Amino acid sequence: MNIVSLNSQNRAQVDKFIKDEWGGPMIVTLGNLYDSSFLPGFIALDGGQIAGAVLYRFDGDECEIAAIYSLVQNRGIGTALTNSVLGVAKERGCRRLWLCTTNDNTHAIRFYQKFGFALKAVHIGSFETVRRLKEGLPARGIDSIPIEHEFEFEIILRPDGVGA
Repeated sequence: MNIVSLNSQNRAQVDKFIKDEWGGPMIVTLGNLYDSSFLPGFIALDGGQIAGAVLYRFDGDECEIAAIYSLVQNRGIGTALTNSVLGVAKERGCRRLWLCTTNDNTHAIRFYQKFGFALKAVHIGSFETVRRLKEGLPARGIDSIPIEHEFEFEIILRPDGVGA
């Protein structure tokens, strides 16, 4: 497996996945709407094929993982992609790396905790806002669990909040 920066040659495949699987390119996190097709990222290549991708964005001294996926589970793809963004966030001197996932995504919740993310907040009922900003989202998700809340996870990179 090889991790490389997202570029114009592989962007279309990542954008297609996000459109097909998540109704992109628009994505919503904590009530904020973003066009994922403009976000930087990394892809995981396995045998020359895209096996996963991560998109991120900066907001001041914070770095958000806006989207991440792995087409093959339990092969280290998500870990390698997350580590790539973690490295960029550290290089930039970010105070924290964070992300949100929905309450139905139990596999991701386990992954983030095992990786070292701490649960910062559970935004109860926040998916009502998400649905207002982005139509056509399902009421139920993985294992038919009702999608209602966003779980916010973070890794603090600079506990004091100052300096790099």
